[in-house]
Amino acid sequence: MSLRFFIFALLGSSFSFSHSAHAHFNLTDQDLTKYKVPTTPGLLNGKSPIVINKTKAIQLGKALFWDTNVGSNGVACATCHFHAGSDRRTVNQLNPGVLHLNNPLSSKRFDLPSNDGAPNHALKADDFPFFRHQQSNNKNSQVIFETDDVVGSAGVYLQKFKSINVNPEEADLCTPTGDPIYNIGNLQTRQVTKRNAPTVINAAFNRRNFWDGRANQEFNGVSVFGPRDVNAKIWIMQGGKPVSQKISLANASLASQALGPPMDMIEMSCNGRTFKDVAKKLLPQKPLSTQEIHAEDSVLASLREPSGLGLSNTYEELIKKAFNPIYWSGTEPVQKVQGTNYSQMEANFSFFFGLAIQLYESTLISDQSKLDLAIPNMKKTGATVPSNFTEIEKKGLGIFTDAHCNICHAGATFSAAVNYESNSPNAYQTNGSLSVDRIGIIPSNSDDHVDSTLADVGFFNTSVVPDEYDVGLGGTDPWGNPLSYAQQYVNYLRYGSKKLVDNFLVSSCDFTRSFVLDFNDNEMVEDKKNLAGCSTFLQDLGLALVPKPTVVKQESATLDQGRLSTLTTGAFKIPTLRNVELTGPYMHNGGMKSLEEVAAFYGRGGNVTNRRHPGTLVFDQGFTRDDINALAAFLKTLTDERVRWEKAPFDHPSIQVPNGHTQSANGNLMEDNYLMIPAVGKKGLPADKGSLMPFDAYLK
Repeated sequence: MSLRFFIFALLGSSFSFSHSAHAHFNLTDQDLTKYKVPTTPGLLNGKSPIVINKTKAIQLGKALFWDTNVGSNGVACATCHFHAGSDRRTVNQLNPGVLHLNNPLSSKRFDLPSNDGAPNHALKADDFPFFRHQQSNNKNSQVIFETDDVVGSAGVYLQKFKSINVNPEEADLCTPTGDPIYNIGNLQTRQVTKRNAPTVINAAFNRRNFWDGRANQEFNGVSVFGPRDVNAKIWIMQGGKPVSQKISLANASLASQALGPPMDMIEMSCNGRTFKDVAKKLLPQKPLSTQEIHAEDSVLASLREPSGLGLSNTYEELIKKAFNPIYWSGTEPVQKVQGTNYSQMEANFSFFFGLAIQLYESTLISDQSKLDLAIPNMKKTGATVPSNFTEIEKKGLGIFTDAHCNICHAGATFSAAVNYESNSPNAYQTNGSLSVDRIGIIPSNSDDHVDSTLADVGFFNTSVVPDEYDVGLGGTDPWGNPLSYAQQYVNYLRYGSKKLVDNFLVSSCDFTRSFVLDFNDNEMVEDKKNLAGCSTFLQDLGLALVPKPTVVKQESATLDQGRLSTLTTGAFKIPTLRNVELTGPYMHNGGMKSLEEVAAFYGRGGNVTNRRHPGTLVFDQGFTRDDINALAAFLKTLTDERVRWEKAPFDHPSIQVPNGHTQSANGNLMEDNYLMIPAVGKKGLPADKGSLMPFDAYLK
């Protein structure tokens, strides 16, 4: 064994998966108040900032987020994020597993035992969990029930877009096309999203967003895909003339994410609608015109109409007050599509929409939980356990630590998917391995062999469902590029100088398990391009090495089992645990109704054993019932009472949320039943109305 190999064998055996995690973590490091939302350069600073009035931009973002007129059929962004930033609806929330590979459309069906095979199902407590074993604490025991169904969020009807409707009380003009899945008899029901809706609270700290990470950390102003979308351009005034230009704004994944749902034909839009169409519809209108604004709304009160319905400004006026004129001041049409002329403001509406939503969501930071309130005294006294915790909460904290839950649920947001620039500016220019790491796992096809695998930091396969039910991070974008950073990196190594699709750095010498542990000297070359994060010590050891392209090509023939395997298929973004008490149902498929079911899942080491299941980290913990209850009790200490009671900044306008259907119809569409969510001001929900409750409290 060479000295270099020996040194790295020692290092590799002692490192943890996450750069910010360790086996027994210091709770005082979980202090979210000391972290800042990552800055988007050029957005609010520089010689010609994009946003010239941050307050107005936040007002615009909150209005757009809650306005049901943004969607084609009365659906807002908030429709799926109205409850602690997530969705607690219980009727017509099932998707029959349309992401299941090799499961043709003709066999897509609803599988819950209490379901009659049709949509509009009212979820019941005994519908959960979606995987059940003969022995609940043993995933190797017989599976007595499983389903590829998903608890998603009801969106829009399947229709083809015809034109906008300038009446804010009316839906867009769309034509029903018939729906092979979401129908009862000859009547269509609302479609349901393919995955469960995660919370938007604290999402500003994420490096990437969506479960599969497709919301790019660089915003292109047009779509969710950042630099991948090579045709994305916005219009900028130069010399008195509008010019189309590419933009790329860093640390702006929230803006990228915001552009997905409004044009999605399941979530918010009739098929074929564009952001320019939405602009034609919204710009002359007063925001939230049919929705009540509380007189003490923490953001919108100063713009509130005296009647209490909507705001006094139009969307056009808010954009002009919030954004630099170079993005909207053109007076002549800049685009003509199918006979329709679009102004610069209309053509750039997606740009305004994404950035305004990002600035609003960046105010939704919850950092005053029971744990947070204990941290100042812990720092003062040197205590390692919060003095305000009950005995069962203290026990749950110990279990959380001893079970190494903090390896994935790391840092102040309790998620390794965090953007490290929240606590270290320009982190991704100084440490390339924050995006991709090479770790050691015991794969499912071996009892003792440690497989060195490349992984996207912040994404993991915990075997909630079989990989073929949903490939997650293993998917591709519309141009066939891998969503995974790790898979992009493998492609980069294979083709030598080929540029990565996304902009991130990788430092081979900074991996938890270096390439020198698995490749011979004659199989590697020096990696001169990616030295960010490599210390002089490691470089002097000659460890900035990567496999040669010919070797990578040979390894690629072994698919996912060789020395360049990737932990991508079936991997999903690690969610924050803050306010997790209120954000059920859980996992990307919504297949667990309570924290107790989640704890039991980890107690048995997952539901199944996928081939890339990392048994090194997700293994059967052997939790007792008391352990499960204690772990759930600790997780509830992460609830911010402002979130529970919807106090500022978590207050909001009123909103009608579709929640299933009646048997009557409006043409070919079934009529909606609604949850009526009242307007709430900065002081929060009235005590006599009660607070937000966990998801399972709404089940029968």
